[in-house]
Amino acid sequence: MVMKMKKIILLISSILLITGCNDMMNTPTRRVEEYLGNYQILDSSVLTDLDTVVDNSDYSEKYKEEYKEMMIKQYQNLSYKIKNERTNGDSSTVTVEIEVFDYNNALDEADDYIEDHEEEFVDDDNESRDEKIDHYKINALKNVTDKANYIIDFDLIKDNKKWVLEEVSDRDILKLHGLYED
Repeated sequence: MVMKMKKIILLISSILLITGCNDMMNTPTRRVEEYLGNYQILDSSVLTDLDTVVDNSDYSEKYKEEYKEMMIKQYQNLSYKIKNERTNGDSSTVTVEIEVFDYNNALDEADDYIEDHEEEFVDDDNESRDEKIDHYKINALKNVTDKANYIIDFDLIKDNKKWVLEEVSDRDILKLHGLYED
């Protein structure tokens, strides 16, 4: 009888512990941390989205894979700090400061160089003008060490007792990619 009682108590304790942990993980801040963590660990859903971004990019086929590698580097080096969480009933906003490689500045500088040195980017037998430009821009991204900081407000709603991240805006995705232009 005592053994049965211990098993029942252990079972009830386990259920309470699991339920309690699930509630602790069900906060707006935890959902945002999970979302950003998926970038850092290169979650399959993030990589699928990245494939779409790369496929739709202006880079020539020859340089799309290298562009993807630069974005993966960006994701793996993403860092963030939760600045604030504001909850009002079933809606919440989590403010996060992210730090990413400053790809936007590097591409702006590359565009300026290309514009000022057009004679270096003419078609020849080895590469087209567009491929030369892509090559130059990809190399500019490879050499980026400067970082940029951005603030992102993530909006969440409570749906059936679970916090759910609302769709992240294109503007904020550009921030995550280090391509946002102030």
